[in-house]
Amino acid sequence: MTSKKSATAKNKSGSNKSGQSKADKNRADKNRGTEARTGRTAAQESARAGIPGARRPEPAPRPASPPAAPERPLEVAVSPALDAGDRERLLHGTHHAPHAVLGAHPVPGGIAFRAFRPYAQAVTVVSGELRAELHDDGDGFFSGLLPLTEVPAYRLLVTYDGTVHETEDAYRFLPTLGELDLHLIGEGRHEQLWQALGAHVTTHQGVTGTRFAVWAPNARGVRVAGTFNFWDAGAFPMRSLGSSGVWELFVPGVGEGELYKFEITRPDGSRTLRADPLARRTEVPPATSSIVTASHHEWGDAEWMAHRADTPVHEAPFSVYEVHLPSWRPGLDYRRLAEQLPAYVKEMGFTHVELMPVAEHPFGGSWGYQVTGFYAPTARLGTPDDFKYLVDKLHQAGIGVLMDWVPAHFPRDDWALAEFDGRPLYEHGDPLRAAHPDWGTLEFDFGRPEVRNFLVANAVYWCEEFHIDGLRVDAVASMLYLDYSREPGQWTPNEHGGRENLDAVAFLQEMNATVYRRCPGVVTVAEESTAWDGVTRPTHLKGPSGFGGLGFGLKWNMGWMHDSLEYMSHDPVHRSYHHHRMTFSMVYAYSENYVLPISHDEVVHGKGSLVSKMPGDWWQQRANLRAYLGFMWAHPGKQLLFMGQEFAQGAEWSEAHGPDWWLLDPSYGAEADHRGVRNLVGDLNALYRAAPPLWQRDTDPAGFQWITGDAADDNVFAFLRLDADGNPLLAVSHLAPVVRHDYRLGVPEDVPAWLESLNTDAARYGGSDVTGRDVVKPEPQPWHGRPASIRLTLPPLSTVWLRPA
Repeated sequence: MTSKKSATAKNKSGSNKSGQSKADKNRADKNRGTEARTGRTAAQESARAGIPGARRPEPAPRPASPPAAPERPLEVAVSPALDAGDRERLLHGTHHAPHAVLGAHPVPGGIAFRAFRPYAQAVTVVSGELRAELHDDGDGFFSGLLPLTEVPAYRLLVTYDGTVHETEDAYRFLPTLGELDLHLIGEGRHEQLWQALGAHVTTHQGVTGTRFAVWAPNARGVRVAGTFNFWDAGAFPMRSLGSSGVWELFVPGVGEGELYKFEITRPDGSRTLRADPLARRTEVPPATSSIVTASHHEWGDAEWMAHRADTPVHEAPFSVYEVHLPSWRPGLDYRRLAEQLPAYVKEMGFTHVELMPVAEHPFGGSWGYQVTGFYAPTARLGTPDDFKYLVDKLHQAGIGVLMDWVPAHFPRDDWALAEFDGRPLYEHGDPLRAAHPDWGTLEFDFGRPEVRNFLVANAVYWCEEFHIDGLRVDAVASMLYLDYSREPGQWTPNEHGGRENLDAVAFLQEMNATVYRRCPGVVTVAEESTAWDGVTRPTHLKGPSGFGGLGFGLKWNMGWMHDSLEYMSHDPVHRSYHHHRMTFSMVYAYSENYVLPISHDEVVHGKGSLVSKMPGDWWQQRANLRAYLGFMWAHPGKQLLFMGQEFAQGAEWSEAHGPDWWLLDPSYGAEADHRGVRNLVGDLNALYRAAPPLWQRDTDPAGFQWITGDAADDNVFAFLRLDADGNPLLAVSHLAPVVRHDYRLGVPEDVPAWLESLNTDAARYGGSDVTGRDVVKPEPQPWHGRPASIRLTLPPLSTVWLRPA
């Protein structure tokens, strides 16, 4: 056996930067050439040639007897030389199977130990009382052959500039992913993908560390870089797990809080440092690293979760307050928001909040609609557990939580998903299909199973891990049509010659079916602005177009929003010419399950706030707004209102400063005007919840009856809403700035008396207080095709609700 040399002795003999003498390097190069030519190691070739002193191959030795003294240095033989190709691939980050050559392996003559530790001065194997320093093979490689019969449990002592670091050897561990995980990933059916890929603190083979896994099928090699290795990925190559495209490495000793990225060697040999697509926590932008994390939150919403599926959302109250968390009250993080937001929303009576995208995004001005971290809540406001805490507190206050979800596209940042492993991967391979024409972003390749899996699992992830109650899916129309915002020649028809994106259709169907199957009580909502047939139809039911339904639970009614706001923007004297704008929605009201959205999109980019869209002086603007909100809450469909509009904010929203809360300061002169509108919204929600006719049959035509829809000259709309038992609520909107006395309306004859339950002109709301406090009894005079009628005094610019007395 050749005796070992100490690292100190080598360093005194004219070593190069790698710690290897020139003579040693020349000899190693010669040995590598010998092995490349003959397929035998240098030691084997020398023995074959009969060179004196050469070590001949020996039979496997008997079990080594225990060392005589603790930590007695063991003489280490030169191990079989590392294949020149393996050495080159490890040095250049292109090795697919580093565990096959690094670590400890049985070979003729014992157990060969190999370590790759760039910049190390020495590496020593320690196992119980055994202590053996490995030979320095140059370029950061260390190796040795120990006369053992089996691989022992061992650790490494690595010396850097006189500092000794003791660690487990990452290359002695079996893969952390099993065949089932890889099979499901390959099939695109791993519904809990986040549990397989990404970074997970775990105990593996009795050792605590972090397992890293990433999908990068085009990569020539992948390595992990992070704070735990001073961002030098050289010593941490990952292994490729078969044909799955998944790369994996368990790194002992790495725990929560460590930053990391994946260093990917692309097909052209260049390298790129990428954030983890499955990272569950990130640095605060503009920093871009992923963070190893584990959840320690203990949920307190068991009662909410147990009962949220008791009543189908279509037959339940559903009044939504849309919130941009960073600007709702600027400066609040998730936990401070949890102290204020649930209390405010509960006071206002909304049943749900809808959060504008919370997934990590690099540019705050995108409001979260250009996502880079699909599995990570934005770190701007805290940790993932902090976000769970907020959701938990909302649930404990009886408030459901929806979030905006953006699977339509992603930005081109070179540290994120774009050409992730050197070629189009998450985006479509066809540049015309990949580039989103409006937003300068990239569209997902919905036809690729692994990409579809990434997104479907992401939808499930938010619902299962964060207890999200609903996903509002952004920009669905841009996904459904191949020619969306594209000119002729910029798109290719589908296999049937049509403009439908069949891959996107299949993806949305799979996403909805999976979420509804796995997460009872969750609702999905489509922001879809076209007349696509069957957005909220079940996926197994085909429509006239031949497609199955997309399977959403609800759809934003963009037509109602545009038409009704267009009507309200006109001076009342001209409204009779636009009367149909307010009634047309009932032509198609039951074609889908609708939400009536007054969202952030309507109060930004020069569109003005909701109250500023209304005509007239300040009093008339507020009166119009109050009447409009009363009409909206009575109209079939669920309601959504963006923050700031509940108290008639005059300025349009800006993410830089959020709502103008100062308008509600008692010291402000017009505070009463804004508080009046706020009082109305609170009362609308309270009365709405208590009135089943307004929500129980939202998707059933039998739940609505016109009283008069053609009173254009009077600017009057009157209709009945009916609950499952036929109990009515009468809603009358009068959108002219005059008082109309003794206005006759036909009513059902089986209601003996009516009582006003809401009047948006009440003084409490800032109105002129033309209210009807007395019971109104029907007269036997037929009107509006009904056998009885009542006479009302209609306040100016108002909506009145009446219920059976």
